[in-house]
Amino acid sequence: MDKNTMKVFSGSSNKPLAEEIAGYLKINLGKSTLERFSDGEIHFFIDENVRGEDVFVIQSGSYDANFHMMELFVMIDALKRASAERITAVVPYYCYARQDWKDRPRVAISARLVADLLEAAGADRVLTMDLHSPQIQGFFSVPVDNLTAGPVLLKYVKTLELQNLAVVSPDAGGVGRARYFAKKLEAGLAIIDKRRPAPNVAQVHNVIGDVMDKDVVILDDMVDTAGTLVQSVEALKNEGAKEIFAACTHAVLSGQALKRINISPMEGLIVTNTILLDKKKEACEKIRVLSVAGLFGEAIRRINRGMSVSSLFE
Repeated sequence: MDKNTMKVFSGSSNKPLAEEIAGYLKINLGKSTLERFSDGEIHFFIDENVRGEDVFVIQSGSYDANFHMMELFVMIDALKRASAERITAVVPYYCYARQDWKDRPRVAISARLVADLLEAAGADRVLTMDLHSPQIQGFFSVPVDNLTAGPVLLKYVKTLELQNLAVVSPDAGGVGRARYFAKKLEAGLAIIDKRRPAPNVAQVHNVIGDVMDKDVVILDDMVDTAGTLVQSVEALKNEGAKEIFAACTHAVLSGQALKRINISPMEGLIVTNTILLDKKKEACEKIRVLSVAGLFGEAIRRINRGMSVSSLFE
């Protein structure tokens, strides 16, 4: 395998991000064809030679997560059978990550299942971003690089020139991420005390920390239905917060999310393009989409050349 060459292929979940990444690397996306049979089965074939090549497959597990993940498994299997030397699954948004432990009896640990399926398909390495739980890396027996969108979000938040700033974690699990962000911004830190009685249902109980007369940035790895986010904004307003922004890596935005965001008193929602938004969501005046193509492109370049990627985790 020549470490100075690589081939990058894209699934159908987020072609614009894949094209941006390829542009950063100054290469063209690999030639391939993705089709569906009339019953919905996926048919994929590679239109160029990949024997002995270092191959990267870009596919996010967004929206129709089940279809897009199956598409990724089929693509990896085809590349393996075509004798690619090394296959790296580039999964900007790792779906099923919220199901990473048994929170009650008789439930699946689906995050582990996805890891097993990626390895069974033939992935030699995984590159992802802001896993819901960093310990998911331990579900794999192959190397996993978990990038963070922190530098991209941080750079944008600094341009807002917020005053007397506090960074808020929406739950105890995100405190580490929020603390890092607060340190970089020389800001205060607060935590939302919430409970989850059921999937996609959250109850905000308290705000731990001082947000009175402060501008606030709520930092999270994803925003799904936006129910928790909107409740958090209301709780912070009740505690005397002034301007409130949210910065979330993965914009899942399902169900009534867009409606809730529009009527919420928060100033804006900052997200990245790990998930492709439809035109209606992208047109929302409160949503600002930032690109992480440069981070993924640099990580792919370094992995291909056998260089360290550790500095990209900070």
